[in-house]
Amino acid sequence: MKIYKTNEIKNIALLGSKGSGKTTLAESMIYECGVIKRRGTIDAKNTVSDYFPVEKEYGYSVFSTVFNAEFNNKKLNIIDCPGADDFVGNAYTALGVCDMGLILIDAEYGVEVGTQNIFRTTAALKKPVIFGINQMDAEKADYDNVLEQMREAFGPRVVQIQYPLESGPNFRSMIDVLLMKKYEWGPEGGVPTISEIPAEEMEKAKELNQILVEAAAENDETLMDKFFEQGTLTEDEMREGIRKGLVDRSIYPVVVLSAAKDMGVRRLMEFLGNVCPFVSEMPAPCTTTGLEVKPEADGPLSVFFFKTSVEPHIGEVSYFKVMSGTLKAGTDLENATRGGKERLAQIFTVCGNLRNPIDELQAGDIGASVKLKDVRTGNTLNEKGIDWQFDFIKYPAPKFVRAIKPVNESDAEKLSAILTRMHEEDPTWVIEQSKELKQLLVKGQGEFHLRTLKWRIENNEKLPIFFEEMRIPYRETITKAARADYRHKKQSGGSGQFGEVHLIIEPYTEGMPEPDGYKFGNQEFKLKIRDKQEIPLEWGGKLLVYDCTVGGSIDARFIPAIVKGLMDRMEQGPLTGSYARDVRVMIYDGKMHPVDSNEISFRLAGRNAFSEAFRQANPKILEPVYDVEVYTPGDTMGDVMSDLQGRRAIIMGMESENGIEKLNAKVPLKEMSSYSTALSSLTGGRSSFTMKFASYELVPGDVQEKLLKEYAESHTEE
Repeated sequence: MKIYKTNEIKNIALLGSKGSGKTTLAESMIYECGVIKRRGTIDAKNTVSDYFPVEKEYGYSVFSTVFNAEFNNKKLNIIDCPGADDFVGNAYTALGVCDMGLILIDAEYGVEVGTQNIFRTTAALKKPVIFGINQMDAEKADYDNVLEQMREAFGPRVVQIQYPLESGPNFRSMIDVLLMKKYEWGPEGGVPTISEIPAEEMEKAKELNQILVEAAAENDETLMDKFFEQGTLTEDEMREGIRKGLVDRSIYPVVVLSAAKDMGVRRLMEFLGNVCPFVSEMPAPCTTTGLEVKPEADGPLSVFFFKTSVEPHIGEVSYFKVMSGTLKAGTDLENATRGGKERLAQIFTVCGNLRNPIDELQAGDIGASVKLKDVRTGNTLNEKGIDWQFDFIKYPAPKFVRAIKPVNESDAEKLSAILTRMHEEDPTWVIEQSKELKQLLVKGQGEFHLRTLKWRIENNEKLPIFFEEMRIPYRETITKAARADYRHKKQSGGSGQFGEVHLIIEPYTEGMPEPDGYKFGNQEFKLKIRDKQEIPLEWGGKLLVYDCTVGGSIDARFIPAIVKGLMDRMEQGPLTGSYARDVRVMIYDGKMHPVDSNEISFRLAGRNAFSEAFRQANPKILEPVYDVEVYTPGDTMGDVMSDLQGRRAIIMGMESENGIEKLNAKVPLKEMSSYSTALSSLTGGRSSFTMKFASYELVPGDVQEKLLKEYAESHTEE
């Protein structure tokens, strides 16, 4: 393969909703470039993109696939991303290292929620966008309706480059208003016949060409002046204007195609090669310290690893982008993220499961290496003397959580190692060993996301596993002051154990006055503070402990032991064993024994006195509540809202966003356990949602009673 220069390279993320035809388009693109002699199909399970066993099993993409297309002396690096919302992390990765997005829209279904989500991501990352309306030959394809939806969703920046003469099964031809030519195919597609625009279409074509010329001229003052003088632009000038409009997202060009029949694919590749911005024309990325790094072939060598996969018969394949400099095979680099040196003995260009060795790759190019010693996804490798690090890929928060266990307990360590490796392949599989819940948690984007992980572990690794519900991280607190005392006394020959603690507890709120006195029944307690400890809790909230003892009732050396006893109960609350929070404790009296008192005695006395007082202080259980945003078509809004209300949700508001309904709600985490599955079932897979922790709130009385009963049945008091 030719060594391409930075100003000959374009990096494009291929995006779109599930079923929009991305894998089929990728197959047609590399066929057009001569990489393959025959196009595979998803049904035949022989495409270059979907080559992992799990993808062949399910029939659609699970991982992003890197491939390149050499076309008209330009190199197009394209990353084909899965369309299912469960695998959206791949789109975040691809857009992180690519310079623009090609978003496919299904000509039958139009702008879907998934399309909106992807577009929203490109906007957040400020990436240029081209839209391809695919499957124009489908039974219910409706170009005019889809275009109307696009303008409603994405605004007036949507500009036609092409339009079909007919949608549906009779799609055979289109008018290209940039070239002002007619493209026509035979029934099975392939090489088009290019001819002049028919007279009956000329008026429409000229009108759309004028709109395109104006849109292109708006992005360059020189072009605008020329447009005002001459009323038109040359083809090359239009391309230049469109390219500049793409960079600042002031234009979203629209092309039409049928990838399955290879109609419009070659013309799309010409457009990508001639019009899309090169790597060198896009804003330069910044390091974690804010240093701008331009993609210059003669600059310091820096390589960012954005993807790792374990591939059949090869092992670990590490994908990278050359951020600066020129990478040659056999180069030694230093890992700025993990430390240590790494030799890239071989480097490859990649086309799905096809890898071709190459001598060098210049800044902006994408490649791969195999069997590296100690490189992980997200690592930056530099030449000696350079300490750059890149961290520009931000992944969405998980939406679906399950506890995971091996069928055989003896395989726990093996499972942990497998999960760590799989997180490298897909960082949106988040693994957490929860000390609080005493569970190994795996978090993902949806049920199918985790089901895919399970399939791979059981089929590729031959390790049987099972999922179970995640325990909810409840919190316990109190709502009024209470008093209790406890004597711990134990005699069993020789030295015994003795410790007695009297304490008062009350709810803590930020800024409340220091304690000075309390009244319980007819008894008053006046307090004098000797010492104060404020303990921020890892799980949120605080514990405040006041030493208010007088007359040496408890020696100061035993106070730390009492605090440990209090923390024992804060870490395992008296009601349900959940973490407790926001309590302050006043230790005001107690007793010691000259021989039998020791630290363990006062730790146990403090712990049990706290438990008794806690139960008298009108204790409450708090549950985590999340802010949830649901995006759904208007015709499903009523069903979605009813379902949420059945999940104890508080609806905070509704609004329309680019033709899609957006619903905001606060929902207890307990009720979100299988929400992704329920929402997909309810709306036919046309909706999506995000969730973010909001606060801890009191659980309703009936829920608290149920939790207390469940805990009592499964635990006995110490």
